[in-house]
Amino acid sequence: MIKKILLTPFQKFVKLESFAGMLLFGMTIIALIWANSPYGASYENLWQYEIGISFQDFELKKPLILWVNDGLMAIFFFLIGLELKRELLVGEINTVKKAAFPFVAAVGGVLVPVGLYLVLNQNPETTKGWGIPMATDIAFALAILSTLGSRVPLSLKIFLTAFAIIDDIAAVLVIAVFYSTNIDWLYILYGIILVGFLGLLYYTKKYSFAIGIILAVVIWFLFLKSGVHPTIAGVLLAFTIPIKRRMNIKLFSDELRLISNDIVTVSSDDGDDDDDQHLLNDEEIAHLDSLDELAFEVRSPLQHLEHKLHSLTAYFILPVFAFANAGVVISTNYNFDFSLLINIAVSLFLGKFIGVALFSYLGIKLKITELPSGVNFKQILGISAIAGVGFTMSIFIDNLAFYGELMSINSAKVGIIIGSVVSGLVGYLILRLSSRKE
Repeated sequence: MIKKILLTPFQKFVKLESFAGMLLFGMTIIALIWANSPYGASYENLWQYEIGISFQDFELKKPLILWVNDGLMAIFFFLIGLELKRELLVGEINTVKKAAFPFVAAVGGVLVPVGLYLVLNQNPETTKGWGIPMATDIAFALAILSTLGSRVPLSLKIFLTAFAIIDDIAAVLVIAVFYSTNIDWLYILYGIILVGFLGLLYYTKKYSFAIGIILAVVIWFLFLKSGVHPTIAGVLLAFTIPIKRRMNIKLFSDELRLISNDIVTVSSDDGDDDDDQHLLNDEEIAHLDSLDELAFEVRSPLQHLEHKLHSLTAYFILPVFAFANAGVVISTNYNFDFSLLINIAVSLFLGKFIGVALFSYLGIKLKITELPSGVNFKQILGISAIAGVGFTMSIFIDNLAFYGELMSINSAKVGIIIGSVVSGLVGYLILRLSSRKE
């Protein structure tokens, strides 16, 4: 007899993120090969090609790479916002006890890399890159864990996910506060008023996807014009999405049974219930419409959107982002800021490793936190190393920090890639040696 394996939502999430990490890696390699091939100029021209709309006195045209970084990544940040809201309300960081260990680890994983970067930095012009080594790429990190199979307990994956989410909160705040320039507060005020209106509408009336999309585009545009990075609009919009269902599962089950019985009765009366070519009558169509409404009422809007957007971000948005941003020309004839490159790589690897491991150890010794069930501290050391895989968010902050400074951007990207690769390999080896196969 074949045993059917039922995956929990978290296990499905891990599998999705793991494959996304492999896809990210593949697109990174393709971008690097193309950018360093004889056809490298076509790679650059592709992403600098301007597209947009214009009519009368209005024009919105941007290079393709900015549509990716400002537009598609706003959807990614919207998903981050949904995950943050869920985790804060009902997830792995919704109580002080659950959040304590990943929170303490995340604090170390933010403060130490930033501090190390500032200590190592000798050039005042590159000081603004301090935010680059602070975030962990959860897709790449979970992809590395997936290669270890049953050697890694689920509780360790939950710990990694929880502290990476807290990392994301810090990164979002840093982008909003430190990497937004020439701020127009009037546009921000308009945007926040619309966000508040949308949240109030969903709370007092009913969730509407159509209204949400229309207002989301307007709010995104207002933040784009305000000087605050438009991806922040994605996070704010996510917090307006209701998490509660309008109907409990028992009532849904009862209503579903009644509608199902009515459909069977109507079909039987027609005498065409076994006919595959049977066209639905008005009553059957009405019952199916009721099923759609019933499904809408029982779903959590937040959970439903999160589920739908995971595939879009994992299989399209993040790979496109990697493809657009990872194509760095690596040549002896190309000018690199090697001190910046090394600083980024060291801050990602050593900063994350020391920060997460040290703060985790101190949290346990001071009895502020405790190890997750089934996890030993050697495995925490492995996770501390893997935390230095900062690809997506690090490149994103790099583009903001050194906007318009091509040499610094590319130097930091190479440092990010080197630091992430070293972190991933060291973390993998530590976990491989410290975990036995179940």
